Amino acid sequence: MHWSAQFAMILTFFSFGAAPALGVEVEFKIPDHAKLLDQDFPDGPSVTMACLQCHEEAARDFMQTTHWTWSAMQTVQGFGEVQYGKRQAVNNFCIGLAGNEPRCTSCHAGYGWKDSNFDFTDPTRVDCLVCHDRTGEYKKVPTGAGLPDPNVNLSQIAANVGAPTRENCGACHFFGGGGNGVKHGDLDTSLISPRATLDVHMGVDEDGGDFLCQDCHETERHHILGNAMVASPGEGSHFDCADCHDATPHEDEDLDFHTASVACQTCHIPEFARGDRPTKVYWDWSTAGQDHEVVNDEYGMPLFAKKKGHFKWSRDIVPAYAWYSNKAAYYRLGDPIDPTEVTKLNWPIGSKDDPESKIYPFKLHRGRQIYDTQTKSIINPKLFGPGGFWKTWDWAQASALGMEAAGQEFSGEYGFADTIMYWRINHMVAPADEALACPACHSKRNGRLDWEALGYEAGDPRRHAGTSRIERDD
Repeated sequence: MHWSAQFAMILTFFSFGAAPALGVEVEFKIPDHAKLLDQDFPDGPSVTMACLQCHEEAARDFMQTTHWTWSAMQTVQGFGEVQYGKRQAVNNFCIGLAGNEPRCTSCHAGYGWKDSNFDFTDPTRVDCLVCHDRTGEYKKVPTGAGLPDPNVNLSQIAANVGAPTRENCGACHFFGGGGNGVKHGDLDTSLISPRATLDVHMGVDEDGGDFLCQDCHETERHHILGNAMVASPGEGSHFDCADCHDATPHEDEDLDFHTASVACQTCHIPEFARGDRPTKVYWDWSTAGQDHEVVNDEYGMPLFAKKKGHFKWSRDIVPAYAWYSNKAAYYRLGDPIDPTEVTKLNWPIGSKDDPESKIYPFKLHRGRQIYDTQTKSIINPKLFGPGGFWKTWDWAQASALGMEAAGQEFSGEYGFADTIMYWRINHMVAPADEALACPACHSKRNGRLDWEALGYEAGDPRRHAGTSRIERDD
């Protein structure tokens, strides 16, 4: 439902007495918060305290969601019931949360999560404005543990709240990994006001659907459908295209036959990072702290930063493809790795023989990051704050502090190992007439699918009857 529908919602009242008669439609309008909140607010929690006077239940509901907890009990293959989420995940961007909270939690929907002592039971710490600001002026201090920028006029913003916009969601989700479009590859500021050619659902022109995020990521009591595979590899709140579209929508037998084994995204998102921003595809931490010439690539993006090392960027990227069953696996901090191999930090679970699996598109992000050469496990370094690498350029000290914060041992010896992450691609859906045609996958020379990697030793199953669920008996 669009925000205009949400806040000009037509309610049908079934009532008695002087209230509207049965079946009468009454337009519901959001109250004027300028009158309700006509006061000065010295800080974010004081705004929340005012919100709680009417919305205490909403705050309590929100505090049960992973947008607040950054962790949840999940059933994960190989581990059983585990507590897992952004708080425990290891990545090959800025690596891990522990010890780095004031920087990482600038994207938490709360105030003051600066260390492991944050009180998740305190509703006054909920940041209502980060999702409900309608002025476009609200912002947080990038290193302030989620606190608002002191230059923000909180009174003005509190007086102008409403349903979340793309800008609200994008303030965090477009900027994951430290910058615009860095992490996901299919989420960046080009989706704030795109044309349908970039995303047919979100396009604001006459050919687009002008969707808001919550039109697909439906929300009930502040629980938002959807999840990132890296932070929610187990029993997440999944939804798919068939929730709105028919499971066989093409009116073409050949195309509809594929939908049992091929995700809609595979054909309808031919490339990602198709907007005005490239996405990061490689991050080498081993050169961080060194002095190198800073140059930009063809997209105008830096290829080196002393704090972070060397990078590679790309645009209009053909995805990688893998079987996925809405379940994934992940690397757990403390587990040993083989530093001579590429370590997967997360990966989709599925196969061609699993009827629950489909072929999905993914962004692969490759990295080179610090590990303990004695325990042979990935290190969670302290990057930010006193004693952190960005202050001292001392990897040994940063490793000791970060691993202590994460409750892990550090031997004192370190090296750098190659890693890879899978990021599922769901956005930047092309118009139907730009979807992939058969030769894109079934060409003898230039097909984009690696059939052997997908489990087809004999190659393209179209040429080998009986080897695949996507093969037709002609």
